[in-house]
Parts: sequence; structure tokens; C-alpha cells
Amino acid sequence: MAPTDHDSSDFAALQRLADERWTCRQFRPDEVDRATIEQLLTLTQRTPSWCNTQPWQVVVTAGEGTERFRKELLTHIQTNGTAPDFEFPAQYAGVYRDRRRECGFQLYDSVGIAKGDHEKTMRQMVRNFEFFDAPHVAIVTSEADLGIYGAIDCGLWLESFLLGAQALGLAAAPQAALASYSPFIRDHFDLPTHRKVVFGVSFGYPDPDHPINTFRTARAPLDDQITWHTS
Repeated sequence: MAPTDHDSSDFAALQRLADERWTCRQFRPDEVDRATIEQLLTLTQRTPSWCNTQPWQVVVTAGEGTERFRKELLTHIQTNGTAPDFEFPAQYAGVYRDRRRECGFQLYDSVGIAKGDHEKTMRQMVRNFEFFDAPHVAIVTSEADLGIYGAIDCGLWLESFLLGAQALGLAAAPQAALASYSPFIRDHFDLPTHRKVVFGVSFGYPDPDHPINTFRTARAPLDDQITWHTS
């Protein structure tokens, strides 16, 4: 095969998965069978990482494990402030603020939350910590000594997970919100202090009839993101 040859069907399949993937915010209660979850996790193990360090360690909940985590996390957030292991954005300004607001307005519009309705907005925010009723949660941690680059490698793992879930007919919601309570998560799952919580992912089967699952976010045109230097 010549260097420029490729199987266009492979790229088309990847393009379709990327185009169709979306963040699910309402799941059905049905659990995913263990074999399917392991199939997905085996795929994610092929994720590249710096010097092949593979810094991700993953806790996966199911059954009573999910329910206990959900219940105890909801109790915890009522009386405790946030304490993420990795610093959250200092602010969203300019185009980043615009994109964030557009996504938020789409979400609130889908479930009929009017602008300025702080009570319903707060209730929707809390849905993060109910995992949107998902039957499973994956908590992803990295080694403290690897710093931000370990977290970046975990981000690559997340992309593999999201596309793999889409290919298997599953849905997922990547959630930085869960990492905002990192000390609780470490204590709940008996993780050592040198493991830093990067994010969580709620996953399962989507509820296609729920209005919150009907909107899709846009992507910026390529010219807004790419700068070419050809000479």
C-alpha cells in the first residue's frame, strides 16, 4: 500500500462516531453487562500516553456500588465546599464564555428552565451528582508525580472511552463536576493520596425520549481554530 493510500471506510466510520457522539444527561436504569463494559475498557487501554506511562487508574461502579456512591455524594455536597485536585478554569472570557453560555442556554431551554430561575438551575446542576440516573460511573485518576501531563493522557483515554461507548450503542457524560469533590471520592473509594482525581464519566443506555437529550452543541469552523504556516 502506498503511503497516501488508506481505507476510506475506516475514516468514514470514525467520522460518523465523532459526529454522532453527544453528552447524555438522562439515562435509562438498565445496567450494562460486565462483558460489554470490559470490551469498552479493553479498547481504552489502547490509548497512547507519554512514554507509554498509562497513568489512568479507573474505578467503575455498578449496582449497589453506584447507588451508595450517588447517595453519599449527594449528602456530602450539601455541607461541603469544592476541592478539586486540578485547578478549575479561572474564568471564561471572550469566545470561550460565548460557547459555554450557548451550551448552557441549549440545555436549560430543552427542559424549560427560564433564564433567571435560580432554583431550577440549581436543581439541574445537582443532577451532575445524581449521575443523571446512570447505572454506572467511571472515576479516572492519575499519579500525582506526573502532574498535568498525566491528566492530559487521561484526557486521551476519555476520548477513546467516549467513541468506544458510541460504537457499542452506549451513552456517556464526561463530568469535571465530580472531580470538584476529589477528597470525598478518594475517601469513598479508599484511594491513596498520590492518586489525583481528573474526572468522572457517567455511562449506560440513553433515554432517547427525554427532552434534555435532544439538543446538540455546535463546533467552530476549522478556520477559527487552525493557523497554517506554509513558508
